[in-house]
Amino acid sequence: MSAASSTVATRILGLDPGLRITGFGLIDSLGSQLRYVASGCIKTRDGELPGRLKTLLDGVREVIETYRPDVVAVEKVFVNVNPQSTLLLGQARGAVICGAVSCDLPVHEYTALQVKQSVVGYGKAAKEQVQHMVQRLLTLDDSPSPDAADALACAICHAHGSRGLGAVPGLGTRRRAGRVLA
Repeated sequence: MSAASSTVATRILGLDPGLRITGFGLIDSLGSQLRYVASGCIKTRDGELPGRLKTLLDGVREVIETYRPDVVAVEKVFVNVNPQSTLLLGQARGAVICGAVSCDLPVHEYTALQVKQSVVGYGKAAKEQVQHMVQRLLTLDDSPSPDAADALACAICHAHGSRGLGAVPGLGTRRRAGRVLA
């Protein structure tokens, strides 16, 4: 990394896809410093699936147009007990990823375990723990909504993903009870 690039912050858009509510969160990352930019939710109305997916696609594009991120971090789909719910979530993920790549942004994907491990230090942390740590790490006055907190956590995970001991563990990493083993 050159001296010039080390003084330029990277703006990261984190996305927590959902068919009803997709959380988004933006942070600026400069070295080990993280700065909150914005967060919120893209909500879809009840109705036909194609219209709801279009709402997500357009919502992501609008967030990108407004805040001009450099990179996008998206949470990967987990396998659900209900196959229909998993399929719908996968379609929502597809819509938000398409929104990002249609704006020529690189997209990085992280599992929920990687996100929680990076933010809380424990891969099976509860949603409340993630909200609390996001609030602390970004020095926010109030706790963000659960969906916005998950999106911000995804952005934080990406920011931590390339930094030494804070790096996000990849495939082949040993884990026990949600913790990464050395």
